[in-house]
Amino acid sequence: MNLVKIESNKPVTTTLVIAKGMNVDHHSIMKLVRKYENEINLIIRFEIRLLKNKKGRPTEYAILNEEQTTFLITLMRNSDIVVDFKLKLTREFYKMKSALADMTLRQKNEAWKLQREQGKLSRREETDVIKKFVEYATKQGSTSARTYYANISNMENKAFFLLQEKFKNIRNALTGQQLQIISTADIAVAEALKLGMEQELHYKEIYQLAKQRVDLIASVIPKTTVPMIDSKFLS
Repeated sequence: MNLVKIESNKPVTTTLVIAKGMNVDHHSIMKLVRKYENEINLIIRFEIRLLKNKKGRPTEYAILNEEQTTFLITLMRNSDIVVDFKLKLTREFYKMKSALADMTLRQKNEAWKLQREQGKLSRREETDVIKKFVEYATKQGSTSARTYYANISNMENKAFFLLQEKFKNIRNALTGQQLQIISTADIAVAEALKLGMEQELHYKEIYQLAKQRVDLIASVIPKTTVPMIDSKFLS
């Protein structure tokens, strides 16, 4: 379970995570949030979702930033479990803040900017080919061919990266080295799709051909974590 996630470039957690980590009833956590909402004096975002183990009943929970979380956990009575979780949560917030700081620094680097722009070109060439592939697959009877845009992106990302967070655009979170890798994959996929269409293969075979090309590259390149928290990967 990820204790902290990144939302709108800020690390946050939820009352659900806190309740589970401290082994306390979630309802009691929410009572504390409601009781001290004015003292926190910050905007708390409340959401409602369906929990699988609650037979579809909606559960309200709060999304908290680091300051709100720190205040909330100071109200909790310490026990071995609570103290251990507080330490883990504090470390996780620090890790995510470090990741965000690294990404911000990286995106100001001129070499990274150049690499990102070059990557956009290879990605654009790939999506142009995917567009033709979608039309090709549709003509062969596929009713969900447009999902190949996302499917191919997910296939590439899973082949090369260990994703710790969800990003609106994952490539903005990659290091220069990771951008080079994913650009190589973009080119390999585009060439495989073009070759498959030229040979008039079935669209499912063509996708597998593209996946094989990516897997071949991935077999000689160790997976790396995103976000990467290590200044030596800045380029």
